[in-house]
Amino acid sequence: MALDLQGELNRLAGTDGMGAAGAANAWAGTDGLEVVGALNALQRDTDPDWQDQDLAGVCNALAGTDGLDAPGALAAIP
Repeated sequence: MALDLQGELNRLAGTDGMGAAGAANAWAGTDGLEVVGALNALQRDTDPDWQDQDLAGVCNALAGTDGLDAPGALAAIP
């Protein structure tokens, strides 16, 4: 079964049925950003020196994983 980015973002945000960008913004406490922008903003909250990454990079950073695809990394976050 392939993991679903939108589903994982909704799980983490505690939302149901939102689009990926909406769920990412809800989780990050941001508004109007694309998915990768919202997730990079969330990572900057814990690491002010964070240099923005692509989707897989930021998802792995948030999850404390390495080399996973974005949905797989997000699935590793409890």
